[in-house]
This record gives sequence, C-alpha cells and structure tokens, in this order.
Amino acid sequence: MKKLYFLFLVSVIFSCTNSSETCESKCSEKCTETKNESDLLDYSTLPFKNSEGTITAVVEIPAGTNHKYEYNYDSKSFVCEIRNGKPRVVNYLPYIGNYGFIPGTFMDPSIGGDGDALDVLILSEAMSQGSVVEIKPIGILKLMDDGEEDHKVIAVPAKDSLNTLGVNSFDELPDNVKEILKTWFTSYKRNTDMVFQNWEGDSLAMLEIEKWVKKK
Repeated sequence: MKKLYFLFLVSVIFSCTNSSETCESKCSEKCTETKNESDLLDYSTLPFKNSEGTITAVVEIPAGTNHKYEYNYDSKSFVCEIRNGKPRVVNYLPYIGNYGFIPGTFMDPSIGGDGDALDVLILSEAMSQGSVVEIKPIGILKLMDDGEEDHKVIAVPAKDSLNTLGVNSFDELPDNVKEILKTWFTSYKRNTDMVFQNWEGDSLAMLEIEKWVKKK
C-alpha cells in the first residue's frame, strides 16, 4: 500500500515538471476555455445523499492539477478563481487528491461557515471535473488559516474499484498518508499562516457534514 501511494505521489509531482511561469501560462489558456463537460448541470439541486443513501461529492479540481477551479452557481459552470486580476495557480505540488464539494451542504456564515458548500478531498486516481462521486468520509483535517478555522473533509470513493488506497476508515489510513496530507495543506498557500490543529476520525467527519446539510 505504501509503495502504491508513493508511486501515485511521484506521478503527481512529475505531472507539472515545467517552471511555475509555464504552468501559469498554461493555466491562463485553460481558464479562457468554455467548460461544457457538465452540460450546465445544476449541481445546486443535488442532495448530499443519492437515492441509495450514499454521500456524494462534486469534483472541481482533478488530482494532479494546479489551477484553482470552483463551481459558479449562477453560470452553472466551472470557472478559474481570479486573484489580483489573474487566474489562480497553486505554485506548489499539484493537488494530491480530487478536490471539490459536497452538494446539498451550505456553510452558513451565521453559525461560523464561509458561505460555500463543504469542501472535500477524495483520495483516488484523477477524476474528471464535474464528476459526481459516491464517497465515504473517513476523517477531518483541522487547520487554522490566518486565524480562522479551516476544516478539510477527507474521503475515499465508496466503490472498491475506485478506492486505490484500499482503506475504509480513519484507523486504516496510514500515518505516512496523513503526513503527506498535512504537509501539503499547510504548505500549498505559501504566503499565509496555515497551521495544523489535529485530525478527527470517521464519526466526527459525519457530524461535520450533517452540521452543514441544507435545511429544507
């Protein structure tokens, strides 16, 4: 298992071997493209569980990529985040999992949320942007971002065929994988004070999700 994840990490690292300037140029080109893969699917209407009772996630940023996309609810499309007038590029190792959000959730600012859907990182091979994936939440990485709480739900695909790590609970998650996740999230922003707090397991991950499920 360790060898498998090591090989995965190496493949992620070498997927962006060009200079940061070249990566930013490529990202700028990609951000000007119209994103039609989802056929303007309205992800805001999706529940946080599908008809089979399984929690789902929407992929915004595929594993192994560096440009920061997010779903725009008004245009029903995936757009590059713009910072200082330019498309945002993560000038660090590429995303080490598929980053996205859990539909049917809303982090209400009135109770400490950031006004967006709950973020999630899916540990698996790269998935296409816009994919709706059945997931199994296995933990929470708790961080402080410039003095504000920033929690990342960590999940694996619910389907065994997609679960490349072969883990189904927090207790099964190898310590070296936890260390990789911790290092990446505390380092990728570079110019911000991102501080690791602690890990939480399966049960608290579920409580975190249920806390932000949209009220009907």
